[in-house]
Formats: sequence, C-alpha cells, structure tokens
Amino acid sequence: MIKKSISLTTEGKKELEQELEDLIKNRPVIAEKIATARAFGDLSENEEYSSARNEQKMAEGRILEIQDILKNAKIIRGGKKDKVVLGAIVSLNMGGKKVEYTLVGPTEANPLEGKISNESPIGKAMFGHKAGDEVEFNGKKVKIIEIK
Repeated sequence: MIKKSISLTTEGKKELEQELEDLIKNRPVIAEKIATARAFGDLSENEEYSSARNEQKMAEGRILEIQDILKNAKIIRGGKKDKVVLGAIVSLNMGGKKVEYTLVGPTEANPLEGKISNESPIGKAMFGHKAGDEVEFNGKKVKIIEIK
C-alpha cells in the first residue's frame, strides 16, 4: 500500500507535534482515572470506568493519527509568490469585501482561522493563478488582489 504524503506548513507541523506531546503527557492521568474507577467495583454498570476507557481510546486513536500524519508529512516551503501555491497567503476581493486566506493542505484546514484547503472549491479555483486574475467557484467570481 502506497502512503499519500500529507502537505503541512511548518506551523501546522509544530501544532501537531505539540498536540502529540500533550496527549502523551496526559496518558498517566487517564490511566489513573481508569484505576480509580475500577476500584468502584462492578465494571458493567460503572459509568466513570466506561467514560475513562472511552477517553483513553480517543486519546490513543488521536496519538496514532498524529504519528501517521507526521510520518507522511511533506513540509510546504515558501517560494516565489507570483502565483497561488500551498502556503501562500492570498488576498481576495469577494463582492467588494477584502478577505485573506492561507492555502494549506486538508489536514490543517480551518476556515475559521483563515486556513483553506487546496482541495476546497475556492482553493482549487485559486491554485496556480496570479494576482489580478479573476476565478470562479460555486458560481461566484472573486478577484485575487495579492499573494504573499
């Protein structure tokens, strides 16, 4: 099976490494919750035990997910900003309103933080275009004002 590389910015990689470190540091706390809940007796009706085991399962799943992402990460390098590429900060005119987005891979996309995926409709539309170009996505036209 061929693993797909995952595009990450340097900042995105650091955030994932910090989350991984925090999850690993929290393992003993979760283990203590399980031990304490186990001491309450009958595990079949022990909500604290079930909750602690579920927390452990979710944390361990996220640890494996982050480790896999980091193992397959390809760091996005800045380059010439003459066209929209991964890692570019793009200023757009959207119906008279100026908005700014950073184009990232799907793993670190977060529209609320202004990070949009290169696989999203607007990301696909902008990719490879230059400042001054007008692009269309979802029936809307936007103009690329600046690329940083």
